[in-house]
Amino acid sequence: MTPTPSPQAQPEHRPGFRLIVIGDEILSGKRADKHLPKVIELLKARGLQLDCAEYVGDDPDRITAVLQRAFESGDVVFSTGGIGATPDDHTRQCAAAALALPLALHPQAKDLIEQRMQNQAREQGKVYDAQAPDNVHRLNMGVFPQGASIIPNPYNQIPGFSVGRVHFVPGFPVMAWPMIEWVLDSCYAQWFQNQAWLERSVIVFGAMEATLTPLMQQLEQDYPGIKVFSLPSVDHPEWGRHIELGVKGAPGLVNPAYVALLAGLQTFQVKLGPELVQS
Repeated sequence: MTPTPSPQAQPEHRPGFRLIVIGDEILSGKRADKHLPKVIELLKARGLQLDCAEYVGDDPDRITAVLQRAFESGDVVFSTGGIGATPDDHTRQCAAAALALPLALHPQAKDLIEQRMQNQAREQGKVYDAQAPDNVHRLNMGVFPQGASIIPNPYNQIPGFSVGRVHFVPGFPVMAWPMIEWVLDSCYAQWFQNQAWLERSVIVFGAMEATLTPLMQQLEQDYPGIKVFSLPSVDHPEWGRHIELGVKGAPGLVNPAYVALLAGLQTFQVKLGPELVQS
């Protein structure tokens, strides 16, 4: 049975994209988060960008509050971690609480989990017993908020789930990343940006951001559609204290705006360093 993507997005209003990473092991430093850079990469490959990221430990009240905001935001949200069936996995229950919905065993998830358990028993030369306590307990991994749809898991067939634009995947990267790609390609392809994207910037020495702010504001006013950015650094190993000042957007808009940026910098007593280009 082929899972039905949820939701069907409306192309006229592209939403923001968020990431929620759940787990004490991330906040304690026991494990380093790998999801943030990967999700940025997956979105960028489709002409999209991450708008917000949030980390939360294994505290049900905090998880529920974070998920309430996610459901209310209207954004596309990917939540990683906590969807297993051990005592420290709270995400499924918190999602239901945030939505004020009951939990229910999803029929497709039940079939997939049972199929997985049958395959494991066969590989181990054992007889599959659906009523064995361990096998009954594993079905909890398919208990989702009522009305959820499943996200297929190509690694071990234990699915994640979606409710609206909020999508829940395991914390394991080998599972989570292909599942996130499936959601993007199945549900949100109409928002992929096919046009070219360009970012041009210059390293500026001897300037303060407050001094450069009027120039930045004027550029965004004169060139609608581009974004001006300022990235200060105080201890760069090569350039030391500096500001990376640039513009980004469609190439046809970026190039003239960047020329104007360089011209505007001539009015300040600053030294310019390398120019950087990213597309």
